[in-house]
Amino acid sequence: MDKPAGRREWLGLTVLVLPTLLVAMDMTSLFLALPQLSADLGASATEQLWITDSYGFVVAGFVITMGTLGDRIGRRRLLFIGGAAFAALSVVAAFSTSPAMLIVTRGALGIAGATLMPSTLALITNMFRDDRQRGKAISIWATCQFAGGSAGPVLAGFLLQHFAWGSVFLVAVPAMGLLLVAGPILLPEFRAPASGRLDFAGVGLSLAAVLLIVFGLKQLTTGELLVPLVAIAAGAALGAVFVRRQLTTSSPLLDLRLFRNRLFTAVLVALVVAGVAMAGVGLLVTQYLQSVLGYSPLMSALLFAPMGLGVAAGTMTAPSLTRRLTPATAIAGGLAVSAAGGLLLTFTDGAGLVMVGIAVLTLGTGPLFALGISLVMGSVPPERAGSAASMADTGNYLGGSLGLALIGLTATAVYHGVFPAGTTLAADVARAEVADQAKEAFTTAVNVTGVIAAVLFAGLALLVRSMSRTVTTAPEPAPVG
Repeated sequence: MDKPAGRREWLGLTVLVLPTLLVAMDMTSLFLALPQLSADLGASATEQLWITDSYGFVVAGFVITMGTLGDRIGRRRLLFIGGAAFAALSVVAAFSTSPAMLIVTRGALGIAGATLMPSTLALITNMFRDDRQRGKAISIWATCQFAGGSAGPVLAGFLLQHFAWGSVFLVAVPAMGLLLVAGPILLPEFRAPASGRLDFAGVGLSLAAVLLIVFGLKQLTTGELLVPLVAIAAGAALGAVFVRRQLTTSSPLLDLRLFRNRLFTAVLVALVVAGVAMAGVGLLVTQYLQSVLGYSPLMSALLFAPMGLGVAAGTMTAPSLTRRLTPATAIAGGLAVSAAGGLLLTFTDGAGLVMVGIAVLTLGTGPLFALGISLVMGSVPPERAGSAASMADTGNYLGGSLGLALIGLTATAVYHGVFPAGTTLAADVARAEVADQAKEAFTTAVNVTGVIAAVLFAGLALLVRSMSRTVTTAPEPAPVG
């Protein structure tokens, strides 16, 4: 039986959640700062798009590489390298003097950010070998991740009221400083024995495949079809080559044989599809609060907070469910609750029901993010923890991008179906003669999104429940070295 974790491990966990919190906040806090920094730097519409997207693009592309690199050179070492780079680049971003400088810096921040998420999750798995303690630790990690995403706009709103736009980047510096000071004392080092050389061809294939797919999915939201579909097809083709290489090379970036474990596969599929539903709901609800109900960006961020708080509450309470239920049953039950939250959004006609709906929807995802990720990490031997963490993180990013694209396009189709004379929501609401029709049409789009989310979550609940009945033990990792 594995030795229970002591005080040092729990103190180490408090250090590990700092980069998790900051990466999540960095993904969302820039939205409120964008108008101010765009005016200051003179950024065009295209440059604004790249300022917001370059970070997420690069994180998504490099997560797989960084997860496996940590297994080889040491997870703590990679975490410290990434943390130091993140702090330094945050200072550069805060004092950027041109849109191009900020775009490049945000991309470099994405590389640093990609080192942090899989490293922290893999180190937690190494530090907490007891199943119950590991589940609780991952619950805290997941809570900080989603709380950071919700707190990002709120913190940005506060900072922008008192300081310049660069303050949204500088907030990362002291936290990373604490990581670099306390980390060497509290965090153990771990690297895979006989890890072999890094598969550079696999790195290039994974990077190109993920970047092309994420780019194509995001471009679908613009309404153009040719370029996004070509990018997605090219990314899928490179992804197929990557998979083939991973099954034949002696030092794979990802141990794809883990997918023989049916519950492992079901959880990863659920993470992707849940990301689709949550990103789509988040996109529609934030627009609904601002353009339909007329709330300011800061007030909308506060009203939107139940989405992050719901996930946080669900992840924190999830470990207690395992006292009476199996993890798979708890995950399936939580997803059924999320389906009920989606149904509440189908009756939305005001801020109150929206807040309740997104709170219930995200509360039910807590067991998936806490217990599901714990199952994924517990299914692999310690030397493959970074690889497994990168799978979970990549699933989240792909799910979010897919949700923004597909549900965004569906909502646009519903909007124009109800209001054929409409152009865009922002433009139509600004025209007094058609504003009411535009708001009614967009409310219908939100209702339809609720139906889609409910169907997706209900399907996931059935998938996890059925897969768990035929669960197999995790396979041995592919040979390395």
